[in-house]
Amino acid sequence: MISRRGFVGSAALLAGASAISGRVQAASVPEAPTMTTPAMQPPLAPSSGPDYQPVATLNGWTLPWRMNGDWKEFHLVAEPVVREIAPGMKAHLWGYNGQSPGPTIECVEGDKVRIFVTNKLPEHTTVHWHGILLPNGMDGVGGLTQPQIKPGQTFAYEFVMRKSGTFMYHPHADEMVQMAMGMMGFFVVHPRDPKLHRVDRDFVFLLNAYDIDPGSYVPKIMTMLDFNLWTMNSRAFPGIDHLVVSKGERVRVRVGNLTMTNHPIHMHGYDFKVTCTDGGWVPESARWPEVTIDIPVGAMRAYEFVADEPGDWALHCHKSHHTMNAMGHGVKTFIGVQKRDLVKSIRKIASPDYMAMGSAGMAEMGEMEMPNPDNTLPMMTGFAQFGPLEMGGMFTVVKVREGLARGDYKDPGWYKNPPGTVAYEVASAAAGPPRRRTEIPTNSKLVVKVVKPGSKGGHSGQH
Repeated sequence: MISRRGFVGSAALLAGASAISGRVQAASVPEAPTMTTPAMQPPLAPSSGPDYQPVATLNGWTLPWRMNGDWKEFHLVAEPVVREIAPGMKAHLWGYNGQSPGPTIECVEGDKVRIFVTNKLPEHTTVHWHGILLPNGMDGVGGLTQPQIKPGQTFAYEFVMRKSGTFMYHPHADEMVQMAMGMMGFFVVHPRDPKLHRVDRDFVFLLNAYDIDPGSYVPKIMTMLDFNLWTMNSRAFPGIDHLVVSKGERVRVRVGNLTMTNHPIHMHGYDFKVTCTDGGWVPESARWPEVTIDIPVGAMRAYEFVADEPGDWALHCHKSHHTMNAMGHGVKTFIGVQKRDLVKSIRKIASPDYMAMGSAGMAEMGEMEMPNPDNTLPMMTGFAQFGPLEMGGMFTVVKVREGLARGDYKDPGWYKNPPGTVAYEVASAAAGPPRRRTEIPTNSKLVVKVVKPGSKGGHSGQH
């Protein structure tokens, strides 16, 4: 839940006064809301100004603001946070206002925005407003466009939102460390015209990744590609919120990528049109249909569809390793290897609980509830109405249902498929022992007898 955080005495405010614009007095810094729960909060509807459809941040929330004259003011606090990646695992990260990623910032094209940034990290930082058009001195590159924000200081960023679209924020100070530790957030600017690009539901999430050894809590900051936790908004399946939608609604999904590799995001059950990039809105005549949209590193993409087909539809990265958790990249492949005879010997040497696995693939891992080391996740996890999903990482479900109330984002449970619409078994794969293979000598004549249905005999042919 959101709480209000006060500064300890006026000294903390005055310490950063010299870093704040001369137009703003230190005493006017707004309080900073904070959030600790990983549950998605209801979209924050505008209380004044132009109307817009607020976004729903998966496992996140929107940062409240206050009006100060004609300025819309926000307050971000950069600080160490504890983030639950999924039930059973927590990570010690850096983020904003109690979470990683930080809260989504929403405003409207033409708004005058003032964002206070207070640094409670053990080192200096800045904030870069990724994709937003603004004055050079507000761009947030430490050493190039501004002094670093040292621990205990508060800086103010001021700019006018010149265009609507889908953007992000993240540090440009010790970036390798601070990004690897989870410092990032979404920034959505709505059109001034409430009818322009209007949708019924608007979802946002960031793609990020971590390398955290089982039993530990802090990410390895030097990892380049071999991450073991691929996440959406620092959450791994089954801890990722579902996208709940009412049938017939127009839906937008905005995705930003701040990992070290691209992600082909695929949605089942629908084709959709790409309507926005980090450069702006795609003209209607130039929009293109997809079922998978590749999100490059450091980029945002938004796509839209009309939810006309009810069901539980998977939404995931199509790189197969990215839908797994806590993967050991040095694990050998044992498919086809019979390890039964080795179990007793290995149990004597390694552990009496050793289990031989992998000879017939890895699916059995999704069915077994094996004890894990402290503070880690099983590689395959999550169950649905038909059994284990064998997924982790960047995977969630779009749940389209009839008759949901506007603004209802509660999980409706698993889809009740109409009779006769679920794949079914027609013959057992284990109907009997395998037939012996018969080798036919070269140049021999094969006699084939064909029997027509309902007839007692047939005809033969030589081939």
